[in-house]
Amino acid sequence: MGAPPALRRTKPHASQLRSSFLVEQAPRPLPPSLTVPDVLGPGLEAIFCGINPGRASAAAGAAFANPRNDFWRLLHAAGFTPRQLEPHEQGELRDYGYGLTNAARRTTRGSSELRRTDFAETAERLARLAAELRPLVIAFVGKAAYEGTYRERPQLGLQERRLADTLLFVLPSTSPANAAVRWDERLGWFRALHDLLEPPVRRSSRAVVLDERERVLLYRYVSPGGSSFWGSPGGGVEAGESWEDGMRRELCEEIGLEDASLGPLLWTREHRFVWHRVVRQAERYYLVRAEAEELTPELGVETEEGMHEYRWWMPGELASSEVARWPTRLAELLEDLLEHGPPARPIDAGV
Repeated sequence: MGAPPALRRTKPHASQLRSSFLVEQAPRPLPPSLTVPDVLGPGLEAIFCGINPGRASAAAGAAFANPRNDFWRLLHAAGFTPRQLEPHEQGELRDYGYGLTNAARRTTRGSSELRRTDFAETAERLARLAAELRPLVIAFVGKAAYEGTYRERPQLGLQERRLADTLLFVLPSTSPANAAVRWDERLGWFRALHDLLEPPVRRSSRAVVLDERERVLLYRYVSPGGSSFWGSPGGGVEAGESWEDGMRRELCEEIGLEDASLGPLLWTREHRFVWHRVVRQAERYYLVRAEAEELTPELGVETEEGMHEYRWWMPGELASSEVARWPTRLAELLEDLLEHGPPARPIDAGV
């Protein structure tokens, strides 16, 4: 996909695996009624994961409720929210595409009172959240939240570890106990996360290739995170190229169709997804008709393009299949195309 690889982190020495904030004996727990609910839902761009509820948050029933905690101020200053939210307004984060959870559930007076058992199921729970909700990023608010979860000491920023197609990012702690870290340094890391989620738009031309039997040519792509889906051939439009010129070049490179005559523009869409990093991609889908024997489909370099196989699909066959498609409405769009012909205006293909 042309995106740079994730930043590498150093594997910790075994002596570092026991963190200074994890103790073997837990203090007397606070009342279980003092809890902080998660803010979660489908379609989130990022989930912020704190370490655990402090007493102020538990009493307020809201995350980062200590008035000296800079989390809500940093979110606004970095551009995540148009105004500074108050802790009791945390549910509004979903409106902006963000969620909240904690690595440990137990309320303590400070993170130094946490023990390893408080994180016993955290890694599995976050993996489930990533699989079910598919956020682009899970951002740990503080190194301690990540270290408690994975038993390894991280550097700030993007991590090498990922949860399928969800990236992991570590922010500085926003706790008043981390006041030694300057405001501008913490803001810089929050802005780095925001920039990761809002990359420049990448243009991509895609081809809906139909043969003389109305079969459609699709490739199976596999992302770096292991997700597999079927989609149309095509790729990024290079600087200085038009959408159409980029489409002709891709057709020549990927299926051996030289001097292709492009049909009408069928569909458009803009979406974000994770490859090596977050990609924000604007796509245009063109109708291309060709005889199957004239084409020589090839696979790209798998480590770069993720193209693992190709196949001609019969009309209606994709709709009865349970394979993942890209876009998700691909089967429906193809059936409409075959039944009614090209649309008068390009259709928004959605996600």
